[in-house]
Amino acid sequence: MTGSPSVTQAGWRQWAGLAVLALPAMLVMIDMSVLHLAMPRLSADLDPSAAQLLWISDIYGFLIAGALIPMGALGDRVGRRRVLLVGAATFGAASVLAAYAPSAETLIAARALLGLAGAALGPSTLSLIGVMFQHPRQRTTAITVWMASFMAGGAVGPLVGGVMLEYFWWGSVFLAAVPVMVLLVVLGPILLPEYRDPRPARLDLPSAALSLIAALAVVYGIKETAKYGWAWLPVAVMAAGLAAGVLFVRRQRRLEAPLLDLSLFSSRSFTVSLSTLTITVIFMLGTQFLMAQYMQMVLGLSPLMAGLWGLPLVIAGTVAIFVASALAGKIHRSRIFAAGLVIAAAGFAVLTQADASAGLPVVVAGSVLLFAGLMPVSGLGIDMIASSAPPRQAGSAAAVGETTQELGGALGIALIGSLVNAVYHSHMSTVVPAHLPAAADTLPAAVAAARLLPGQSGGELLAHARNAFADGLQLTAALAIPVLLGLAFLAAVLLRHVGRAGQATSRDRPSC
Repeated sequence: MTGSPSVTQAGWRQWAGLAVLALPAMLVMIDMSVLHLAMPRLSADLDPSAAQLLWISDIYGFLIAGALIPMGALGDRVGRRRVLLVGAATFGAASVLAAYAPSAETLIAARALLGLAGAALGPSTLSLIGVMFQHPRQRTTAITVWMASFMAGGAVGPLVGGVMLEYFWWGSVFLAAVPVMVLLVVLGPILLPEYRDPRPARLDLPSAALSLIAALAVVYGIKETAKYGWAWLPVAVMAAGLAAGVLFVRRQRRLEAPLLDLSLFSSRSFTVSLSTLTITVIFMLGTQFLMAQYMQMVLGLSPLMAGLWGLPLVIAGTVAIFVASALAGKIHRSRIFAAGLVIAAAGFAVLTQADASAGLPVVVAGSVLLFAGLMPVSGLGIDMIASSAPPRQAGSAAAVGETTQELGGALGIALIGSLVNAVYHSHMSTVVPAHLPAAADTLPAAVAAARLLPGQSGGELLAHARNAFADGLQLTAALAIPVLLGLAFLAAVLLRHVGRAGQATSRDRPSC
């Protein structure tokens, strides 16, 4: 598609529809982060077991990751608006069920239903944007707005949760989604077009099951390894997930109408953007996870204050993503990719100075540069992924992009968290008292252990722990710099044919 005058320009109805689509994207991310603040009150009220507490926390993300590809393919076949509206109604109903859950079992079921509904929302919103905004420049701007909303939700979540918990009960954190979903169900049929494959094939249920099993098992294995270290069960589950993924790919190659058309990966724009997006999300979400711990347990900020200090990076990233969108019509997107990755590398260079006494300026400055560099890369990456697919496959392509973000987020927390924990453990193993061995494993355990020690011993242990965690953060930042610089070079070389927004060539399209 080129930016020719014959391409239909979007009008007020499409831009109003974009506003309706952006809010659910933000809420899906808010629901991922808001529950952590409610956990103490929730635990006191429902008295869940340790296993139930883990499922309450994780099942939402597990099912989103596992159901994205089947939901994207379903939207291509039965109608994206239909899937979106059913997902919105289900999300609203499940939010009410979660808010008033009388037991841990009910809350787990409600969170599972929220995950399935969230998986229906994401690919449908992104693929409908491709239908509503056919002009390449307008589509890039629209996807930028959607991506900014999606990423902002992760930062707004702790603030929304903090305010709700300040005045209401723990279940109130779920009710913020209800009016937005009602708005979507009411305005969706008016403002959003319907689109589906004009020659829809039957949904292959074995492929959907293999996709679900593969994503669930891999994400579960990664998250469990990040929390508890290497153990046979999460490794075995991860291996089973990878095996299911191999079977899924082999089945797609044999089917005449596959759930996921693997020819999408023959587009260089698609594959390079997907790979870059994965690495970008690994660094962005992994670092965001570390920053939350650093601000609260090294610098001693409250959760609400840590959330407030997280706003500058989201604001910087949001401004940068819109600047990049405007520049995408004037300069090659490969250069924007490379520049963003270099800026992110500069942010990590600043974070190498974040010791236990550095305070907020170093952390905030480094994080602002990091997000200002990586969010444009993520936004343009999603745009190129969605644009590389023909319209009939847009839902599947959007689902692949979002699944990559889910896996990248889990990998980021697992890999970066594991590296920091390894440095932390090596520093703390010689100074932790024999009767408090857990303090050598994680910073939260050391904070708890320090309260049990008399006199200056607790303060000394806490100081050692904070220094050890800061050392791990510094090493992680130092190792990230050459990775991002190398990725910047590869993106500049491999995406040089893409050109400016609206100048896609035939090589950008997968062979069909």
